[in-house]
Amino acid sequence: MNNEIEQAEVGAAAPESPAKHGPVRWVGKGLAAVVIVAVAATAFHMHWSSAAPVAAPPPPSVTVSAPLQRDIEGRLGFLGQFSAVNRVDLRAQVGGTLTKIHFKDGDIVHKGDLLFEIDPEPYQIKLSEATAELESANARLALATRELARGQELQRSEAGTAENVDQKMAEQRVAQAAVDNANALVRDARFDLDRCKITAPFTGRIGTHLVSTGNLVSGSRAGSGPTTLLATIVSLDPIYLDFDISENDYAAFQRSRENQKGPLEDTVNISPTGDGGFARTGTLNFIDNTLDRSSGTIHARATIPNSDLSLTPGGFARVRLATTAPQPALLVPDAAVLDDQTDHMVYVVGEDNVAMPRKVEIGDLRGGLRVIRSGLASTDRIVIDGIPSVRPGSKISPRTGMIQFSAEQGDEGAKS
Repeated sequence: MNNEIEQAEVGAAAPESPAKHGPVRWVGKGLAAVVIVAVAATAFHMHWSSAAPVAAPPPPSVTVSAPLQRDIEGRLGFLGQFSAVNRVDLRAQVGGTLTKIHFKDGDIVHKGDLLFEIDPEPYQIKLSEATAELESANARLALATRELARGQELQRSEAGTAENVDQKMAEQRVAQAAVDNANALVRDARFDLDRCKITAPFTGRIGTHLVSTGNLVSGSRAGSGPTTLLATIVSLDPIYLDFDISENDYAAFQRSRENQKGPLEDTVNISPTGDGGFARTGTLNFIDNTLDRSSGTIHARATIPNSDLSLTPGGFARVRLATTAPQPALLVPDAAVLDDQTDHMVYVVGEDNVAMPRKVEIGDLRGGLRVIRSGLASTDRIVIDGIPSVRPGSKISPRTGMIQFSAEQGDEGAKS
C-alpha cells in the first residue's frame, strides 16, 4: 500500500509550467536584440567614419577697390538756424476801437501797406479843436503886433510913453507863445490821427492778427503806458543764419584767415532742411567776441539772400565753411566704414586675399563718400561691398569694383 502511495505522489508531480520559465526566455531574447542593434550601429558608424570629409564652404565673394584719390578743400560743418534780420511787434500807439484789418494772416506785405485802422473820429475832433485854437492864437498875435506898432509910432511922436510900448511888446510875445503852443497842439493831434492807420514798416511776412475788429485797443507813445499787440512782422530777404562754432573749429578757422585782410566776408554754402545739396551761398559777416563758457562755443552769423522767400525764420540748415585750399585726400564709401563704441575701421585685403580690419580716422562726407584722414594708403585694397559676409582674418574671393564721386550728393558732417 505504501508503494502505491509513493507511486501516486510520484505520478502527481507534474512537469514545471512553461510560464515559470517565460520571463527568463524573454530577457534572453531582449539582450540578443540589444546586441544586434549595437553591432549594427557600430558598423554604420565605422562605415561613415571611413567616408570622405564634407567640403568647406567657398570664401565669400566681395567687391574691393583702392580708395578714391581726389583734391578736397578743408572745411568745417555746422548746423544753423534762420532768424529774421528785422522783426517788429506791431502795437497800437493810440487807443480806440479797431475798425479794419487789411491783410490775411501770413501774407507777404510791402513797406507802407495799410494793415490796421483804429476809429479816427475822436482824433479828428481833437485836430479840429487844435486847428481852431491855432487860428485864434494867430488872430491875437496879429492884434498884438498891430498894437505894438501903434505904440511905437506914438512914442516916436511923443504922444506915447515907453511904458506903454513895453506893455504892448510883452502882449505881443505872449500872443506869439500862444501861437507856438497852438501849433504844437495841432502837430500832436495830427500825430495821433495818423497813428490810427498802422502800416508795414518794411517788406516781410506778417503773422496772425491778435485782435479782431470791434475790440478796444490801448495805445501810448514810446511805451509810456500799456499797449495792445496787434501782430508781428518779420523781414525775409535777406535772412540771417545763426550757428555756433566749437573752440577747436574756431581756432582752425582763425588759422585759415591769418593772411586774410579786410572785413569778415567769408563765403558759406548752406543746405536747408529738405534740400539735397549746398547750392545756396551767403556771407559770414559776424563772429562774436567771446566764447560761451558753459558750451565752449562762439556765436557766428551769416547773411543769406532769400529773393524767392523760401527760407523762413526758425528753420534749420547745414553750413559749410572753407578753411584751406583743395588738397589731396582719400575717400571711401561711407558703408565701408565700420563703427564700434570708440573707433572706425575698414576691411583691408592683403595679397593672400585675407581681410583684416584696420583702424582709420575719418572726416566728413564729400560727394557721398567718407574722407579718410589717416590709416589708409592709396594702394590699399578695401572691401566696399559684401561686408556682412566678411570675418576678421578670413579669406575672401575679391572682385574689383570702382568708387565713384557724386558731385550732386549732399554732404554731411563727420560721424560721431
